[in-house]
Amino acid sequence: MRKLLLLALVVLSVQHIQAQEIYLQTGKNFTKYDYKNNTGSSPSLQAGSGNFYEIGYVMTLNNENLKYSVGLSLNEFNALGGDAFSSYSWNTQYMGVENTFSIAFVNWNGLQASANGGLGISTLIYGKQNINGEYLDLASQKEFSGLWIAPKLGLTASYNVDNDIYLSIGYAYSKSFNMSNSSDEKLSFNNNQIQFGVHFIIR
Repeated sequence: MRKLLLLALVVLSVQHIQAQEIYLQTGKNFTKYDYKNNTGSSPSLQAGSGNFYEIGYVMTLNNENLKYSVGLSLNEFNALGGDAFSSYSWNTQYMGVENTFSIAFVNWNGLQASANGGLGISTLIYGKQNINGEYLDLASQKEFSGLWIAPKLGLTASYNVDNDIYLSIGYAYSKSFNMSNSSDEKLSFNNNQIQFGVHFIIR
């Protein structure tokens, strides 16, 4: 029922669109794996860094400070680990769709600051695990493959550098969950993302 109400709200809001924009974003992911193996223990892992890229479309809704965006994203979620006897690393790329609502709490003289919240849906398109120089394809590993969802919260500041162009910088925190993993090994991603973007207003 709540999903239907949310969908109805989005549809009704879109009928009152005031402005639209296209955006390009890139930046850095700093990812910590929350991993439990089939015995329930958690090995010592270090956060890894990776890139992210996103292109999308933004609609300003009936309130000029409220926006909804949908975008296509590519995220690298990487990590490192090891002990006295071995070292290992993970390098992954996930492609997905980002859905975000944002509300501006500062809108002054070309400067805008917004709070953001949303949900991402993605799947693995590339993944390698390196253990002491030996590589394993992660596409066949249930804890990495399948459908992932990622609730996220963040802050964004943007500045109007030209009539139809904005530059932005932002931060977002997300936690990704694997919705299709039924194995004993469990994995989730805790991700801190630094964002840089350019936005083009469509008239």
